Amino acid sequence: MKRIITLIAAVLMTMTMKAQAPQMLGESHAIQKIGVTSKYLLLPVQEKEEIANIRVIVNNEQRQSFNVKLAVDKVDYYVPVDIKRFGSESILLDINFHGDRRSTGAIKDFACWKEMKQSNEFDTTNRERFRPTYHHTPTYGWMNDPNGMFYKDGVYHLYYQWNPYGSQWENMTWGHSSSRDLIHWEAQPTAIEADALGTIFSGSCVVDKKNDRVVAFYTSAGQNQVQSMAVSKDNGVTFQKNPTNPILTSNDPDFRDPKAFWNPEIQKWNLILAVGQEMRIYSSSNLKDWTYESSFGKGYGNHDGVWECPDLMKLQVRGTDKQKWMLICNINPGGPFGGSATQYFVGEFDGKKFTCEHKDTRWMDYGKDHYATVTFDNAPDGRRIALAWMSNWQYANQVPTQQFRSANSVPRDLNLFEYKGETYCSVTPSKELLALRGKKVKKPTQTCEIVVDTKGKTEIELSNTKGEKVIMNYDAQNHTFSMDRNKSGDTSFSEAFPFVTVAPTYGDIHQLRIFIDNCSIEAFDAEGKMAMTNLVFPSEPYTMIKVKGGKATIYDIKN
Repeated sequence: MKRIITLIAAVLMTMTMKAQAPQMLGESHAIQKIGVTSKYLLLPVQEKEEIANIRVIVNNEQRQSFNVKLAVDKVDYYVPVDIKRFGSESILLDINFHGDRRSTGAIKDFACWKEMKQSNEFDTTNRERFRPTYHHTPTYGWMNDPNGMFYKDGVYHLYYQWNPYGSQWENMTWGHSSSRDLIHWEAQPTAIEADALGTIFSGSCVVDKKNDRVVAFYTSAGQNQVQSMAVSKDNGVTFQKNPTNPILTSNDPDFRDPKAFWNPEIQKWNLILAVGQEMRIYSSSNLKDWTYESSFGKGYGNHDGVWECPDLMKLQVRGTDKQKWMLICNINPGGPFGGSATQYFVGEFDGKKFTCEHKDTRWMDYGKDHYATVTFDNAPDGRRIALAWMSNWQYANQVPTQQFRSANSVPRDLNLFEYKGETYCSVTPSKELLALRGKKVKKPTQTCEIVVDTKGKTEIELSNTKGEKVIMNYDAQNHTFSMDRNKSGDTSFSEAFPFVTVAPTYGDIHQLRIFIDNCSIEAFDAEGKMAMTNLVFPSEPYTMIKVKGGKATIYDIKN
C-alpha cells in the first residue's frame, strides 16, 4: 500500500510540475518550469516570427542555450529538445523573445505555451514532396555547409552545419551522417555542439594514421571567430574537444573554415583558412601548433563577397603525366549569377606558398545552387570526391520546404584538364552514381538520369501538364550550355530564383548527363568540362521531354 501511495504521489507531483503556467517577467521575458516526464520536449515553431532565446537551467546552472522561433499564432512544425540528458526531474526554461510586442501581442497569449509538449519519440518520417531521394539531407532542420568529410575503414563520414531547432539558419552545430556508397546515408548522433567559445562553424577532419585517430578542426563563433580542434578515437562518432582551445586566433572579423591535410611533399600538415577576402596557409608537425606561412588572394579571382570554405589539393592533369595544385575558394556574394558560388585557382604549392598561374575568375559550377564545396580526406584510390551545399544564400531560408531545408549535391570527382593551353577543373559525377541506374524508361520521372548524346546544337525541354518547364541549350558554335528555370514551377519565394544560368563548355560536348531528383537538376558534360546545379520546385514532376539535335536515354533511379 505504501508503494502505491508513493507512486500516486509521484504521478501527481509530475502532473503538477508539468502543468505549471509560465511566469511572465516582462513584456519580452518569461520563465517556464517543466517536469521531465519524457525524453523530448517538443517546441512549437512558427517561422515568420522573430527568434526567442531559451536558456535551459538545471539546479541553478545553465546547461544549454539556443534560439528558436516559438509559435505566436500557429504551429508550423515541432523541434525536439532532449531533456532527459540533463538527468533531472525538472528543468527551468528562461525565455527572452526578440520580436516587437506591438505587432505580436502580449506574450501570455502566445500559442507556444499551450502547444509545448513532451514525448518519448520524435517523428522524422518524411513529410516533404520536395525531399530528394538519392541526395543527402538532414532528417529534419536546417543544413548548410558540408564539414569534416573523411573516409575510414570503408565508411564515408559527412558532417554538416546544422540547426536542430528549426529549418532556418541558427544554432550552428555539426550534424553527422555516414555512408558506405556515397548515396545511401544514415543519420548519426550530433557530433560537436556549441560551448563557451561559441557555436560550431565550418571546418574539416583529418585521419591521423600515425596516432589512429580522427582530428576535427572547426571555427568557434562567439564574439569573435577562433579556431578549435577536437579528437575522436572511435572513427568520428564522438569527439573530445581540446582543453586548451582555441588553437588559432586573429583580430580579423571573418576568420574561419579551417581545412587541414597531410602534405607528403613536406612531411607536415598544412592548414588553409578563409580570412576576409584572402586565404592564409599554415603548417604543423603535430596538428596542434601551427606556423603561419603565407597568404593568397590579392589580385586574383572574384572579391565581391567574403571568401569561405577553402580546400587545397594536388590533382592529375588528365591525359598527361603532369600534376598541379588547385585551391577551392567559395564566395558569398559574388557568384556568376548572384549570391553564393564556388571559384577555384590552379597553380603550384610548395607547402608554404600557393602560386596561381592564371588571372581570370573560374567557377567550378555555373548553376545558382552549388556552394561550400569541399572534398573528403583520405578518400580511397587517391580520389578527390567533392560535395557541395545545394542552395544559394539569396533564398536558402525561404525555399518551399519546412521539415528540412537544403540537400547536398551528388558526389563529384575532381581532376584537371587542358584546353587551349590553360588548365581547368574537371567535374564528373562520381562512379557510385552508375549503380543507381535502373531500367530504361520512355518518360522522365521525378528521380531519373537522362543521358543526351548531342549532335551539335541541342535543346532539351523538360515539362509537366501544368505548363511548368526547364529548358537547357547546348550552343555548339559558341561553346556554351544554359539552363532556364524561369517557368520551372514555384519561384514566388524569391525574386532572385527565376534565372537563366550559362556556362562555358571549353570545347565540344558529345554527351550530357542530367540528374533529376524531386527539387534539383544537375547537368554535366560527361567528360567533366562543365557542371551546372539548379534547384526547381515544380507543382508536379516533369514527365515530358523534347530533344532537338540529340538523342536522350532515360534511366529510372533504383534506390
